[in-house]
Amino acid sequence: MIMSQLPAIVFDLGKVLVDFDYSIAVSRIAGRSRLAPSGVERFFFHSPLLVDYESGRLTRQEFFEQARQATGFCGGLEEFGEFFADIFTEIAPMIGLHATLRRRGCQTFIFSNTNDLAVEHIDRNFPFFRNFDGYIYSYKVGAMKPEAKIYESLETLTGRQGPQIIYLDDRPENVAAGAERGWRAILHETPEKSIAAIENFKLW
Repeated sequence: MIMSQLPAIVFDLGKVLVDFDYSIAVSRIAGRSRLAPSGVERFFFHSPLLVDYESGRLTRQEFFEQARQATGFCGGLEEFGEFFADIFTEIAPMIGLHATLRRRGCQTFIFSNTNDLAVEHIDRNFPFFRNFDGYIYSYKVGAMKPEAKIYESLETLTGRQGPQIIYLDDRPENVAAGAERGWRAILHETPEKSIAAIENFKLW
């Protein structure tokens, strides 16, 4: 069990630490497919495929094969993975907040609905990502926020519960699920608001 006088600071990943734009992936995949971008977008985001992948019900290979069959993508898995995952940019003020928290002795954790292609891309391209005490991913846990199982996994990893967890997420339903467990949950709307909310806790 991790012990500290300071609470664990738990960050969602997408739209909190890194922004993303799936239209980049849609355009690049469509360029190598038989479907127009609108068709690729419908397939990925209006079918259960991405949820099944990020819930761990599909492997990377299975996800790729289903996408290839549906879209007619004519490249291999490596090319597809590059197109699919190269959609992220750092949110600089939040990266700065994380660095400040680390310097002040806080333990920090990533808590994300995501997939292995995205995680590997971010790990390769964004050095800040390696400086956390632990990581909880939906595809590894086999559950997605706001399901209770993934929150329980985070509590087990951190060794903390209730107000000893400070949690930032941009999705209201995910924040509500954390608050129901007694976590100090912050709805991330802007970096300025989230930074002010952390400072208001007067952790040091």
